[in-house]
Amino acid sequence: MTRPLRLEFEGALYHITSRGDRREAIYESDADRSGFLSLLGSVCDSYNWACHSYCLMSNHYHLLVETPEANLSRGMRQLNGVYTQDFNRRNRRCGHVFQGRYESILVDKENYLLELTRYIVLNPVRAGMVKGPQDWPWSSFRAIVGLAERPAWLQNDWLLSAFGNNKAGAIERYIKFVSDGMHHAAIWSDLKQQIYLGDDLFIHRVQALIDANKDLSEFPCAQSRPRPKPIHEYLLQEKDRNRAIARAYQSGGYTLKEIATYFNLHYSTVSVIARKSKSKT
Repeated sequence: MTRPLRLEFEGALYHITSRGDRREAIYESDADRSGFLSLLGSVCDSYNWACHSYCLMSNHYHLLVETPEANLSRGMRQLNGVYTQDFNRRNRRCGHVFQGRYESILVDKENYLLELTRYIVLNPVRAGMVKGPQDWPWSSFRAIVGLAERPAWLQNDWLLSAFGNNKAGAIERYIKFVSDGMHHAAIWSDLKQQIYLGDDLFIHRVQALIDANKDLSEFPCAQSRPRPKPIHEYLLQEKDRNRAIARAYQSGGYTLKEIATYFNLHYSTVSVIARKSKSKT
């Protein structure tokens, strides 16, 4: 099977996994795990990465990383390369620690960042290692909800702002959102071409960005679409709130967060409405 291409551009969001060689453990002690997180922090600082979520398992790890400077490959060489050296030195071993190349999936931030943050921190729960994400000390969950000190390189503002303006209330709703994830189907059925987690419009935008070397936030959602109407006009035309939400988002003129603010809804609620509407078309 042909290996997926590495696609890099400014502002890209990636879900990254890297597995142990021959499926062996990549951490043999808490010192290894602490060393990895310290190294991850230095890589985020050096390469200006924004890490939204992480989870260290036994023979692999998950990261959700945003790259303002289109430098994923350089940062990953540093992360996995230096960790291999440190791991071998600490454990008096030699040779490979990771199995081949890391896997990276380009993610539509608007639709999937929230879903991925809970998918990532629920991995130890699904694996039967702990009863709840709060019981696993090697993921971002405890730091996000205030049960542990949050490292400076772990971003939580964008994530929590999706659940409200009051921090305490937002944390409470985020905890419930993560808990509810145990009853939701995995999101990987939406994966396209092995490297895109997003719809056809997202893929079109990404490919245009790579071709034109433009910033994602500056590229129009769809140049051929008519100018979007004010949100209240969609509501007047449709009468049904959910249909109005879907039409406003499909217009390409509004982000999910803008629509959520207008309707006084949680970001996650609007995301679900928009995704359900797409699945019916």
